[in-house]
Amino acid sequence: MIKKPSKLTLNANFQAVLSILDEGLESSHPSVYLKNYVLKNQILFSTSKIDLKKFNQKFLIAIGKSAGTMAEYVSKKINFNKGLVVVPKGITPKLKKSIEIINAGHPIPNHNSLKAGKNLISFLSQTEKNDFVLFLISGGGSALSVLPDSISLRDKIIVNQILIRSGANINEIACIRKHLSLIKGGRLIQNMNCAGISLLVSDVIGNNIGSISSGITYCDKSTFSDSLKIIKKFSLQNKLPQSAIEILKSGLKGEISETPKKPRIKNIIILNNTSCLSKMKNKSKTLGLKTYVMPNITGNLNQVTKMIASRALNSKNNCIVFGGEPTVTVTGTGKGGRNQELVLRLYEKLKNQKFKFTIASIGTDGIDGNTKFAGALFSTEYECDGKSYLKNNDSSSFFKKYGGLIKTGITQNNVNDIGVILRHN
Repeated sequence: MIKKPSKLTLNANFQAVLSILDEGLESSHPSVYLKNYVLKNQILFSTSKIDLKKFNQKFLIAIGKSAGTMAEYVSKKINFNKGLVVVPKGITPKLKKSIEIINAGHPIPNHNSLKAGKNLISFLSQTEKNDFVLFLISGGGSALSVLPDSISLRDKIIVNQILIRSGANINEIACIRKHLSLIKGGRLIQNMNCAGISLLVSDVIGNNIGSISSGITYCDKSTFSDSLKIIKKFSLQNKLPQSAIEILKSGLKGEISETPKKPRIKNIIILNNTSCLSKMKNKSKTLGLKTYVMPNITGNLNQVTKMIASRALNSKNNCIVFGGEPTVTVTGTGKGGRNQELVLRLYEKLKNQKFKFTIASIGTDGIDGNTKFAGALFSTEYECDGKSYLKNNDSSSFFKKYGGLIKTGITQNNVNDIGVILRHN
């Protein structure tokens, strides 16, 4: 799935790193894990099962970057009467005509995202007591399906853009999104008439279900007060649209009801970032590498760079696989993403050491920041200066000049970022 990085002659070290990355990417396919939960007209979980034959009608709702591939798989196992699948534009899942497909905006919501939000409400209102709904939820659903509470779509888009660039983590962003929405934070299903279950692919470090697609099928432990505290933390009071601020203040006063605090249906995570790291570690072992795993990488890129670099320099292992989702505060005007910037930062940190390092990091969704690339691969064997590029958040231009850009195309998967550092002479 990983195409040859741009302009680089692939030596043995590059090949090893790419093969480990590819293993992680291949293991991020939800279908690999869905087979453990969805059988012919049955859903398995823990030590029990749901026999779908006992329900009058069976409905499918799939939302997120992985929604298309997940819907294709379960549709072969379950004969749904009707369905609604919300995916990013450009994705065309092969499904029967009774299942509606909406191609919506990501990472910025668009009019189709608003259509999706309205259609979800309408769809669930048609269910009856003896029906069953299977939800398939993955990352990206927060932008793909929106139904803002008393603010315009334009203001909703501005909120999203500001939050993504603010340095806030996914849990903090989700908290604000949920309190500006009529469907997020469990609001979509709080009045659902029938039974259901939600199978999720996690793109959230720590696997907080309430933050995966902003907890659309779960519940919400956060409050309007928490939302306003986050806005203050990142000094967003005068940056966000006043319409959004007023909604949150109204909620704080009790003029708007809080998000549901108890789950309406069972939510089960079937795949996360750790699943990929485990496969990557196994792959590295087959290559004869002594491997250390760094899971759940979070924090700003500066902190993350120091942490990974320190481990790379001091570890007894010559290979490190890592995964997570660092945050980046964008102050420059360049092109890049957190994976490309992380690789460049690590390169700058490690390039004058006695050992040489080959470094790579990619987003499992195939999209890194405001570029068409998934991430980058580079080595401290090369003598370059990336400082000016980092200052302008322009890591992609650095790799375009010197080589190393990794392209996968849209993967229809999303379990955060994965990376590898190989130490060699």
